[in-house]
Amino acid sequence: MRAAGRAVRARLRDRIAASDPGLLRLTAGLRTVGAIALTLAVLSLLGADVHLLVAGAMAAMVATFAIREKQLGAQAVTLALGLPVALASVSLGAVLNSRLVIGDAFFVVLIFCAVYGRRFGDRGTALGLIGFQVYFLSLFVGATVATLPALCGAMALAFCSSALMRFAVVPATPTGVLLRMRLAFRARLAQLVSAQLELLDAPADEMDKALEAVREGTARLHETAMMIQDRLEEGTPDESAARLVQRRIADAEIAAERLGLLLLTARSAERADTLTLHLPGAPAPSLAGPAVPDETGATLRRDLQALHALVLRAGSGDTGTGLAHVRNRLLGYRDEENLPPASAAVQDVFRGIGESARAVLGLRIALDGPQDESDDTPATARSREELDAEDAAIDGGEEAAPEEQTGLRRPTTRAAVQVAVGSSLAIVGGELLSTQRWYWAVLTCWIVFLNTASTGEILVKGYRRLLGTVFGVVAGIVLAGLVGKHTWTAFALVLVLIFAMFYSAPLSYTLMSFFVTAMLGLLYTLLHTYSLDVLVLRIEETALGAACGVVAAALVLPVQTDRRTNELLGTVLERLAEVTEAAVGQLSGGPADELLDKARDLDQALADLRAATQPLIHPVTPLRTRRHTARYVVALLETCAYHARTLAATAELLPTHPSIAADPRLRGAAGRTVRNIETIAVRVADEHAGAQVETGPSIASLLGSDAGTPRYGRITDRVLRHLERLDEAVVGLARPLGVPVAAPKG
Repeated sequence: MRAAGRAVRARLRDRIAASDPGLLRLTAGLRTVGAIALTLAVLSLLGADVHLLVAGAMAAMVATFAIREKQLGAQAVTLALGLPVALASVSLGAVLNSRLVIGDAFFVVLIFCAVYGRRFGDRGTALGLIGFQVYFLSLFVGATVATLPALCGAMALAFCSSALMRFAVVPATPTGVLLRMRLAFRARLAQLVSAQLELLDAPADEMDKALEAVREGTARLHETAMMIQDRLEEGTPDESAARLVQRRIADAEIAAERLGLLLLTARSAERADTLTLHLPGAPAPSLAGPAVPDETGATLRRDLQALHALVLRAGSGDTGTGLAHVRNRLLGYRDEENLPPASAAVQDVFRGIGESARAVLGLRIALDGPQDESDDTPATARSREELDAEDAAIDGGEEAAPEEQTGLRRPTTRAAVQVAVGSSLAIVGGELLSTQRWYWAVLTCWIVFLNTASTGEILVKGYRRLLGTVFGVVAGIVLAGLVGKHTWTAFALVLVLIFAMFYSAPLSYTLMSFFVTAMLGLLYTLLHTYSLDVLVLRIEETALGAACGVVAAALVLPVQTDRRTNELLGTVLERLAEVTEAAVGQLSGGPADELLDKARDLDQALADLRAATQPLIHPVTPLRTRRHTARYVVALLETCAYHARTLAATAELLPTHPSIAADPRLRGAAGRTVRNIETIAVRVADEHAGAQVETGPSIASLLGSDAGTPRYGRITDRVLRHLERLDEAVVGLARPLGVPVAAPKG
C-alpha cells in the first residue's frame, strides 16, 4: 500500500511539475493570495472599514505581482523602494482627485513615466507599475485627504505582508526555481516519450491524433528548455556549471526530438519530413502498413517503456540494479553489434533510443553528480568516458551586448509616447461615458500596451481583454447575486478569483481578464456600488480603452505588424546563418566556437518571432491565406532551427568524443545554404532586391570521396542528412516569402 501511495504521489508531482514548470504560476498565486489574506486579517482586527479593506487588498496584490527580479536581494530593494513610491502616488491621488484638469494631466504624466521606466530593467518596470496601479487604486476607492493617513497605513501593511509572504512563507530562490524547472523538464521529457510510444502503436485512423500529441510534447519540452536557459545564470554556482547543464538539456531535447522523427519514419512509407513535427495541424505521412514485425515491435515497445522509466527515475535517487540493467541495455544500442535484426528505419529507432539514454545519463550526472559505476557494461563505461571528457572541455564565453537604440527609436520611449496619447484619449472619452469611473478606460489602454510591440499585437490583446470582460461581467452578476452583503464570503471568493487570475495569466489573457472582471464585480458589491449599469459601463469603458490604445498605436510612431515581423524574421535568418556556418566550420576542422550559445540565441529570436506573428495567425484574422502563410513560415523556421541545433550539438562533441572526428570534406558544404539564407534576409528587408535562391545537386554529391576510402562515416552521414534537410527547408522558405528561385544549372 505504501509503495502504491508513493507511486501515486510521484505521478501527481510529475504531472504538476510538467504543467507548471518551476511552479512559477502556483508560487505567484499562493504568494499573492497569502499577502492579501494577511493584510485583510490584520486590517479587520484593527476595525478598518470596507474601503480600507479593499484598498489594502489591492495594494498587497500590486506589491506582490509587480516585483519581477530573480534574486531575493534585488527583490527586497525594489519592494523597499516601492513603498515610498506607493505612498507618494496615493497621496497625490487623494489631493488631485477633486481637481479635474490638473489630476488628469498628472495621470498622463505618471503613465508616461511609468512606461518609460521600463528602459531601466525589472526595477524600473516594477516601480512604474506600482506608481500607476496605486494611483488607479486611489481613484477606485475614492481617496480623499481626510482618509489619506489610514490609506497610507493600509499601504504600509500591504507591503509588509507582501514581504513576509515573499521572503518567509513562500520563498522562491533562483536555485530552487531552477531545480523545480529541471524536474519539470524531466517530467515533460517522460510525457514526450509516452506520446512517442503511443505513436508507435496508433492505428492508421488515429495517427493524426498521436502525431499531434508528439508535436505538443516536443513544443512543451522546448519551452521548458528555454525557461531553464533563462534561469541558469542566477540558479547555478558558476558559469561552468551553467554551461554543463545547458549542454545536457540541449542534448536531451535534441535526442528526444530526433527519436520522434525516427519513429515517424519507421511507420511511414518514406523518410518523415521534419516539418511534420513543427506545423500545427499537418497530417501524418502515409503509412507503410504495420510499423515493424511483431517480435521486433515488442522489443521496441519494451525499450521505449524502459526509456520512459529511465527518464522518470533519473534524479529520484534510485540507483538500484534494475535501473542499471535498463540503462545498460539501452546504451548498448549505440553499438552496431547490439542492434536487433530489422529494417534500416527500425534500427535507426533503436539507435535513437540509445542516444536518448545517453542524453538522460548525461543529464543525471550533470544535475546529481557522479553515479555508482559498479554495474556498468563496456557500452555504459564508454558513454561515461565521453560525457566526462565533454564536461572537462566546457569553458565559459562572453556574449556581445546588443546594440541599443536611442531617442524615439527606443521601444520604451516610443511606447511611453503612444500610451500617453492613448490614455489622454481614454480620459476624454471615459469622462464622457462616466465622470465617476472613467479610469477603467485608462486602465485598459495601459494594459494593452504591456508586453506588446506592434499595432496588431495591441489589437489582439484589446480584443482578448474585451472578450474576457464581457464574460466576466456575466460571472460578476451571478456572484454578486449569490454573495449579496456577506462581506467575508465575498472576500473569500475574491481570493479564489485572484489565485485563478495569477495561475491562468501565462496561459490565457482572455481567461485572466474574465477572472479580473468577476473579481471587480465582487469588489463593487463590497463597496456598495454594485449595479448592472456599473458592470455594463465596465464593458463600455474597456472597449473604449482598447480602441484608444489601437488608435494611438496606429497613428503615433506606429510599428506595423508586417514591419515588426520582418525585422524579427531578419534576426532569425541572421542567427540561423551564424549557427549553420559556425557548426559546419567546426565539423570540418575549423576553430571551436560557442555554438550552443549561438543556437540558443537562434531559439530566442524564433520565440520572439512566434509571439509577434500571433496577430497574423489569430482566428479572428480575416486574411486566411496570410494566416496559413505565417504558420507555414514559422514551422519551416522551427524545422531549420532543429537541424541547426543538431549540427551545433554534434560539432560541440568534436574536441572530446573519441568516435567523432572532423571531416575536411564538409568544409564549404553549407556555403549554398548560408548564401540562400542571406538572400532571403536581403529580400525580406527590401522586397525590390533582385537576388535569387540557388538550387542544384545534393550537398552529399558535392563532397566527393578519395579512392580506397569509405565514402562517409556514420557521423558524417548524419551531418549530411541534417544539412540536406536544412538546405531543403531554406529553399522551401523562398516560395511563401516571394523570393525567386533560380533554375538548377544543367
